[in-house]
Amino acid sequence: MEIIAKSAEETKNTGRELGDSLKGGEVIGLVGELGGGKTTFVQGLAEGLGVVERIISPTFIIVRQYSNKLGGNLYHIDLYRLEGNIKKELETLGVTNFMEDNKNVVIIEWADKAKELLPESTRWVAFENVGENERKIIL
Repeated sequence: MEIIAKSAEETKNTGRELGDSLKGGEVIGLVGELGGGKTTFVQGLAEGLGVVERIISPTFIIVRQYSNKLGGNLYHIDLYRLEGNIKKELETLGVTNFMEDNKNVVIIEWADKAKELLPESTRWVAFENVGENERKIIL
């Protein structure tokens, strides 16, 4: 499915709709250029999962954890700054363990950096800037 979001709010609403449909155990990989709307999308997805905390990018700390309405956690991961042995970094952070709990939802920005480490069932969402405030979101 392809969506053209004409504002940050529409990007957030698209994320909210996806978040509201999740059952737990999902891994969602986000790909796209810098400023493409990934974090805004995650903010909406978190709302759909019942997260009440403010969602901010984990660029400098790599992983943020939030309680979700499914009885588990939303793990928001940002791989933008990671280089080198990403597999070792993710194992050290416990990311593989997060993915094993079917109450958790794991969403990863810049997921293409770790594509070979993610489960086959990963749901991919691509973002593309198509105008000053417009984003193409491919689910």
